[in-house]
Amino acid sequence: MKAAIVKGAGINPVYATFKEPEATKDELKINVSAAALSNFTKNRALGNHYSSTNDFPIIAGADGVGTTSEGKRVYFLMPTAPFGSLAQQTIVNKNLTVPIPKDLDDVSAAAIANPGMSSWVALVYRAHFEKGQTVLINGATGSAGSLAVKIAYHLGAKKVIVTGRNAKKLANLGADAAVSFDMIAENGATEFAEKLNPYFKEGVDVVLDYLWGDSSLAIMTALAKAGNKNKSRFVSVGAASGQNEISLPSALLRSSTIEILGSGAKSASMQ
Repeated sequence: MKAAIVKGAGINPVYATFKEPEATKDELKINVSAAALSNFTKNRALGNHYSSTNDFPIIAGADGVGTTSEGKRVYFLMPTAPFGSLAQQTIVNKNLTVPIPKDLDDVSAAAIANPGMSSWVALVYRAHFEKGQTVLINGATGSAGSLAVKIAYHLGAKKVIVTGRNAKKLANLGADAAVSFDMIAENGATEFAEKLNPYFKEGVDVVLDYLWGDSSLAIMTALAKAGNKNKSRFVSVGAASGQNEISLPSALLRSSTIEILGSGAKSASMQ
């Protein structure tokens, strides 16, 4: 079969021939119709994700949509190595498939699952979100962040605040408030934090952070200075800014009610 084959960490996939998978007692053979090209997929293929494998060659792709040998249309997750979703066929544990509604097309189903679950899991299982709470989404202009706005409202958020680098995109997300941090590069984080202060004084219960880096530190600093007595759960979901480290003063945590959490493949059960 044809597939996108990764021959080594950091090496771009090549379109070539790979052996066909064979189904087992616990695995289903899937005829792939759509595969997601998410940040998760790209980072795994490059060897930059903590769930990446070092056993090459492998087929790229962590999830997608296809049909089983019985003709059932399913979304599937985490094919069995060395197989992946960017191929004509793959195999996957039968417990890692979900039937797809008839009115949802293959491409949409493949594209929304991973970014959609990033906020769903973070809100429900990590932040223990409750209806009526206020959510701030840092990095809301990407696919995961924009879906997080819809999911937060779906779960009953009273208010959603979005932050990011593109003011025009932020304004079109349908959130209650939007704060651009284009000014971080120009004026430092101070002006960004000052624009957030009014919202933090009113209370922000959950922060979903897709970026990490300077904007994340500015948000935590503003949260601490607001002096709100209610807990604010800061959930790190990604590091799309490219900054994997920040300098976080311990006094900031000791003088606030911020709780820092992570949400990802290792912090929530596969079930």
